[in-house]
Amino acid sequence: MDKAFIVSEITAAMRAHDKPRLSILRQVKNEIDIKEKDSGTTISDEDVVALVKKVLKQTGETLEGSIKVGTNEERTALLREQVDVLNAYLPAQVTGDELAAIIDRVIAANGISEKRDMGRVIGLVVAECEGNCDKAEVARVVGGKLG
Repeated sequence: MDKAFIVSEITAAMRAHDKPRLSILRQVKNEIDIKEKDSGTTISDEDVVALVKKVLKQTGETLEGSIKVGTNEERTALLREQVDVLNAYLPAQVTGDELAAIIDRVIAANGISEKRDMGRVIGLVVAECEGNCDKAEVARVVGGKLG
């Protein structure tokens, strides 16, 4: 996924009159433009994915706040839709048995058996999953395996 793809998706959203998709994709493009301006070069595909994750995190936090306040159902619905849009652009998250297998493999390959090495295991697992996993879930599973 690169900037050109995001721009083409914005165009498609405009033609389809899909305001939630258009709004969130414009936020992503704005983040891309800021990053390019700051760095002075075009950014890589990995940077674009990282920026989509950043916007997803921000939107998710806003959604959580909106749910807690509970006063504006229309805004909450819009935020939910935007979170779904961003999730569709990201690679699938590694979860469940697949994540447990990766954790077991990392623990065995590095001979780790103590809880004090938990941070190292989490870092290795996240790197192996290329960031496509929930760190909190990784920490929970690793904590259960290391005693």
